[in-house]
Amino acid sequence: MAEKILMKGNEAIAYGAIDCGCDGYFGYPITPQSEVMETLMKVQPWETTGMVVLQAESETASINMVYGGACCGKKVMTSSSSPGISLMCEGLSYIAGAELPCVVVNVMRGGPGLGTIQPSQGDYFQTVKGGGHGDYHPIVLAPASAQDMYDFVGEAFELAFKYRNPAIILGDGVIGQMMEKVELRPAKPRRTDEEIRALCDSWATIGNKGRHGNTITSLSLDPEVQERFNIKLQKKYAEIEANEVRYSTYMTDDAEYLIVAFGCMSRIGEKVVELAREEGIKLGLLRPITLYPFPKKEIDSLVPQLKNILSLELNAGQMVEDIRLVVNGRIPVNFYGRQGGMIPDPEEILEVFKKTM
Repeated sequence: MAEKILMKGNEAIAYGAIDCGCDGYFGYPITPQSEVMETLMKVQPWETTGMVVLQAESETASINMVYGGACCGKKVMTSSSSPGISLMCEGLSYIAGAELPCVVVNVMRGGPGLGTIQPSQGDYFQTVKGGGHGDYHPIVLAPASAQDMYDFVGEAFELAFKYRNPAIILGDGVIGQMMEKVELRPAKPRRTDEEIRALCDSWATIGNKGRHGNTITSLSLDPEVQERFNIKLQKKYAEIEANEVRYSTYMTDDAEYLIVAFGCMSRIGEKVVELAREEGIKLGLLRPITLYPFPKKEIDSLVPQLKNILSLELNAGQMVEDIRLVVNGRIPVNFYGRQGGMIPDPEEILEVFKKTM
């Protein structure tokens, strides 16, 4: 029987990394995600699996260490929180441009600037739309529980290697700090050198035995070559959008109204749905699990039965823009959110929702 342990979402990230066979974690402490590194230092996986755990001198250094490890076909990752992720954005663009697999965890806090250490979902635009320069997309998973934080590490690595693309776990300070039971699964061993060669030999810098050497770069000074590469990237993103959408629904079969929410707000949204149903209001909820790719078709399929949609976010209104693009003016799309670390309660949201009916 799988072991269940009470832990924070941040601690679950650390255990998820160890148990999925991660080769290296390179990070830098910042509230509210510092427990990721603290837990790794406490557990000391280098003594058991050989996993490298290193505190870099900065977020910029850590993302470049991730770049180097990914070049070698290793499962490498980092974690940070909003301002730290901003410092990593140049490296993320380089990683996307070099088509390297890696996992980045962002436990969001309030901004802009240094902002607050309280929770937020204000990094939706930065993460889903890329963050760094150029036309690229990371794959983005949005956990809504400590169990998700654990499970999504392995899932993110699978997607990252499948598409040779950075994958981001976009958590928030609520999910990172809250404590829940997490079911730990049997640990996977780290890949052997032979397994890495079998999987990554066509692109990784792991020695050129019997073949020409691989070169990893995001630079091309020939405009025709660079355009062909960008077209290739866009084809990859189209494939991701076609095959990797993940979402969940709650009481949407007969819904006349819909809440769309991710992360901690999706959990609050479920309670709002239950309160509304008690009053005879047919409200449902759709939770995007992947923010990129966004569940466009799934929202679109619900529009004919709906009177309006409420985007529920812990920011000033970001995901609501993507919902409005899907709906394209067919029904009203409203927004409600709190900022600065303030978290709304279900009754508050229900009263706001009623005013939109």
